[in-house]
Amino acid sequence: MSEPEAIPAATLIVMRETADGPPELLIVERAKAMSFAGGALVFPGGRVDPGDHVLAATLDGDPDERAARIAAVRETIEEAGVAVGVSVPSATIPHLQRRLYDGEPMGALLDEVGGTLDLDALHPFARWLPAGVHHKVFDTRFYLARAPEGAEPLVDGNENVRVFWASARAVLDAADRGEAVIIFPTRRNLERLALFASFADAAADARAHPVRTITPWIEGDRLCIPGDLGYPVTSEPLGNAVRA
Repeated sequence: MSEPEAIPAATLIVMRETADGPPELLIVERAKAMSFAGGALVFPGGRVDPGDHVLAATLDGDPDERAARIAAVRETIEEAGVAVGVSVPSATIPHLQRRLYDGEPMGALLDEVGGTLDLDALHPFARWLPAGVHHKVFDTRFYLARAPEGAEPLVDGNENVRVFWASARAVLDAADRGEAVIIFPTRRNLERLALFASFADAAADARAHPVRTITPWIEGDRLCIPGDLGYPVTSEPLGNAVRA
C-alpha cells in the first residue's frame, strides 16, 4: 500500500519567560472527537490553506516557506487567540479568531483591521514528516516565537477544549503521570524545549541546528529519530509511542 500524500502544515511554539521559573509554552488540548491527535496536548497549528499561499505570493522569499509561516500565525490566532508574527490592535483579536475559524482569508482581515505581518518573528525549529502510519500524514514545519507581552489565550471551543501556558517539563510530567496525552513529535520537541532557560537559548539552539526533515523509523522495538538535530532523547519503545 502506498503512503498517503503528505499535507503541508505548520505549528507555532510560542514561548514566554517567567520571573522565577523555566519558560512557559502555549499549549492547546485537542477535542477528543478530532480525527487527528484527538484529546492530545499540542502546540497550535494546522494545515496550510490556499489563502495562505495567496497572501504569501504578495511577499518576498520562498513561497512555500512564507505560506507555512502565515499558516502558523493564522492557526495560533484561530486556535488560541494569541497574535504572534503579526501586528493587530489587541481589541480585534477575538473578532479575528471567530472570522478566521469561519474560513475568511487572513490577508483581507488584516487589511480590514490595519494589521501587518512580521514573519521574521518566527524562527524555524523543526520539520516532521511521519511514515508508515494509517492516518492523515502531515508534513509539518515547526516555528519558534516569543510570546507577545501580556498575551492571554482564548480557547476556540471548536477543535480545542483548553488552552494554557505551561513549562515543557510540566507537560511531560503530566503525560508521565497519565494525566495528559502527547504524541511522539510533541514529546520529542518538549524534551528539547525543556533544555532551555530562556527564549534566547531556544532561538540559539534553533540556529545551531539547521532544519532537516525528521521521518521517524522503527529499529527493533523502538521508534527512532536522528541523533544530530538537538534532541536529547532520540528513541522510545514502540509500545509507548503515541503516533496519533
